[in-house]
Amino acid sequence: MKRHWWMGRVIILAVYTVGFLTMQTIDTSALQSTNFKFDETSIGTSGLINSGSANFGISEATGDLGVGESSSTNFQIQAGSKTDPSPVLGFSVTASATNFGIFTPSSASVASATFSVMNYTSWGYTVQIIGNAPTNGAHSIAPMSMLDSSQPGTEQFGINLVANTSPSSIGANPDNGQFGFGAVASNYSTPNQYYYVSGDTIAQSPKSSGVTNYTITYLVNVEGLTPGGQYKSDQTLVVLGTF
Repeated sequence: MKRHWWMGRVIILAVYTVGFLTMQTIDTSALQSTNFKFDETSIGTSGLINSGSANFGISEATGDLGVGESSSTNFQIQAGSKTDPSPVLGFSVTASATNFGIFTPSSASVASATFSVMNYTSWGYTVQIIGNAPTNGAHSIAPMSMLDSSQPGTEQFGINLVANTSPSSIGANPDNGQFGFGAVASNYSTPNQYYYVSGDTIAQSPKSSGVTNYTITYLVNVEGLTPGGQYKSDQTLVVLGTF
């Protein structure tokens, strides 16, 4: 049995920003009246967490630093007097190289890679994947241009971006943390189903978003007559802000 393997490489362009927090002295006396009482030190942009009374509550007062967000179908705002109007797109690949080891027609080979995206003061972003299926000389593993499950003994190359249980427990659903709005594109969002078309959008956010962490699961199946040798592919992720 000859050894087969595939290494994936992701080319990225990342944008980084650094924020600064200023501190101020505040009055620690409680604000209250006959009907209302605030347990924290102030109301408004300098308020702390968990202000409230018997009938009203404020879970966070984050507006001064521009953390809060309000949105509807057609509009969205970033709250706070210190909100920077400049759009920012941040993107990082946290695990990129994948090695399938030895291909065999009796079982599938899987691997994974991870990346993160955040964007600020834009209408969202899209993530495209560009690259060929694993190739050895003139022979390429057939990409899965129709959504399908793993079929050992049949040539297949596909991906998805969700948690899977077949052909093994691998992958993860997007992790949006506290302020993320990222989502997986439809052809890549079904557990245990795989697909691959170069140039496809694989993930997106419909509005400004905090960090979303994504996991790509790669699937390869080969048949008995698949040529032996080293298989290789380069995958490029293209992240674009939308306005």
